[in-house]
Amino acid sequence: MISNRFIASLFLLLLIKMISACSQEQPTSQGFAGLGAEAEGFAQVMPNPTITYPDALNMHPDYRIEWWYVTANLESDSGKRFGVQWTLFRQANSPAPQREGWANQQLWLGHVGITHADQHLFAERYARGGIGQAGIMMPQFHAWIDDWSLKALDEEAQFLAVSAADEGFHYQLSLSKTGPYILQGDQGFSVKSDQGQASYYMSLPFLDAEGSITLGDETFSVTGQAWIDREWSSQPLAEDQQGWDWFSLHLDNGDKLMLFRLRHAHENHYFSGTYISANGNAYPLRPEQIQMRPLTEHKVAGRQVPVEWHLTLDDHQLDVTTRPLNPNSWMATGIAYWEGPITFSGTHSGRGYLEMTGY
Repeated sequence: MISNRFIASLFLLLLIKMISACSQEQPTSQGFAGLGAEAEGFAQVMPNPTITYPDALNMHPDYRIEWWYVTANLESDSGKRFGVQWTLFRQANSPAPQREGWANQQLWLGHVGITHADQHLFAERYARGGIGQAGIMMPQFHAWIDDWSLKALDEEAQFLAVSAADEGFHYQLSLSKTGPYILQGDQGFSVKSDQGQASYYMSLPFLDAEGSITLGDETFSVTGQAWIDREWSSQPLAEDQQGWDWFSLHLDNGDKLMLFRLRHAHENHYFSGTYISANGNAYPLRPEQIQMRPLTEHKVAGRQVPVEWHLTLDDHQLDVTTRPLNPNSWMATGIAYWEGPITFSGTHSGRGYLEMTGY
């Protein structure tokens, strides 16, 4: 009898073939990873959305793509620093109506990672929708792919738990929501290009984290801060956008900052972000308010990647330089990218995360 695992592996090969055809090797026709491809038949992102928490944690199958994204900056009792990533992606290969069982059009992809100064570990999993291998449950939120899990511990999702394990590592964290959810852009309508591509985008930047990380036969008790991003769309990038540079920063004074730069082939890049005060007030940033300048490149996986950055927001008197905990934080997954924890100093100090795609 053919096992479900074998059948799932066949779909894995199909999905790898599909996303490879949309990879950064074809940036001018469909954008990074195919995210600039036309999305006929899917729901379109429009201004003036109504986005509330925890409802926004739910799946949005009428849209082509979405993701649930956790990053955490952690420290052990002995002062060893870690970064943790947990991500679940959903992509539909055709619009609604939803089909049942193996005919379901949803494809799922999971990424996890653990980073410290001397090591970067990661893993990747694929799943087919409709068979219970991956999905979203509500009203008490639960996202999973195989045994990797992100779930709310109460219906209001004020407390969450995230866990993952693969060969050589395991982590389990409890997350406590200590501040409001933040709607990025214009009340959650986050524009990604001058041509009007956009996504719906909500963040949970106020999360305290505690738990454990196991590497080999050594286990560390850790505490720190976490950040969850929720984003869904049908065409979030323009055709000529080759990738992005995205920052989430926890400032030591309690403020938060999200910034991103979407890189165009013609180098007229698109900038956006939100400055978030410690009391939860959000201040959307216009492109002209943001300066993001790469400083130092590092060769990893045969590519030159800018791992140190100079970030400036004149209107918020912020001028900082970021540095990676580990410059070799390369996610050598089906669609490869750099993602890892960073520190920063200057007018402000703190920790955060940096993701860079399309290099």
